[in-house]
Amino acid sequence: MNSALDLDGTIRLHGDVEIPRLGLGVFRTGSGGAANAAMTGALERGYRLGLRALRTGSGGAANAALTRVLERGYRLGLRVVRAGASGATVDAVTWALERGYRLIDTAHIYRNEREVGEAVKNSPVPRQEIFLTTKLWNDDQGYDRTLRAFDESLRALQVDVIDLYLMHWPVVGKRLASWRAMERVFDEGRARAIGVSNFAVRHLEELFAEANIKPHINQIELHPFCQQPATVDWCREHGVVVEAYSPVTKGRRLGDATVQRIAGEVGKSPAQVLIRWGLQKGFVVIPKSANRQRIDENASVFGWSLSDAQMEALGALDADEHLAWNPSQVN
Repeated sequence: MNSALDLDGTIRLHGDVEIPRLGLGVFRTGSGGAANAAMTGALERGYRLGLRALRTGSGGAANAALTRVLERGYRLGLRVVRAGASGATVDAVTWALERGYRLIDTAHIYRNEREVGEAVKNSPVPRQEIFLTTKLWNDDQGYDRTLRAFDESLRALQVDVIDLYLMHWPVVGKRLASWRAMERVFDEGRARAIGVSNFAVRHLEELFAEANIKPHINQIELHPFCQQPATVDWCREHGVVVEAYSPVTKGRRLGDATVQRIAGEVGKSPAQVLIRWGLQKGFVVIPKSANRQRIDENASVFGWSLSDAQMEALGALDADEHLAWNPSQVN
């Protein structure tokens, strides 16, 4: 394992599975050109974390983007979310692979698993060097339906093993049965790791009380304005790695005075400051972008650091401001 805080660094999950520290997301990029540009920039920078693909469009774009990102290694990832036609996904993935992405993060609800799978299959990067993540959607929860959904994802991705399978949301009345099915695919060796997304402390406590296998990861919204300290602390105390989505606040808080001041002090962009904050907090971080220059910028978060005083100032911004889903309202 390379635990260094650099582009090649990884975090070890329990069970000795490793995941890259930094990823890239491409969200609602539109047509293939936008997705392609976003992924290309990321790929050229040596991203390692993974490709998070969400409805990017037709297969060609996603395949191309995925292929390129895989060529560089583990640290940065690509998130392709609702990017338009499937060609945009193929392009985006191809660019990402060329940039060095190794963690590919998609989901069944994104409806682009097939395009991601084609890009992975056509990439010169060996499959064993790619960390592939997908997720179980709400409508597919329940024991039998989870097993069917997992098989559908395997077929769509055109792989025999998924590196990380996540439950997308803590669906009331179904999440425990869904987890039992996820434990089964883990025990069968068809998933190397299993985890959850958007789980608050009470959902995790319920799961731990019933589970035979504890989740490897909890993927939640995390940035200085939404720090979820109770959930983060609980995960760390129980050996669950925390993965941050929406780390740059969907762009909504980049103009904050504190973020702007610190960006000026370190000579970096506000987005880079927020990404670096997440990395220094020890999270796996997945920023999203469909813009080539921003993808490149998001990769330039190593070789410099935020001071203790700057980290403290960012930490003081917490307002429990959820810009995506808020699981605290779920029983």
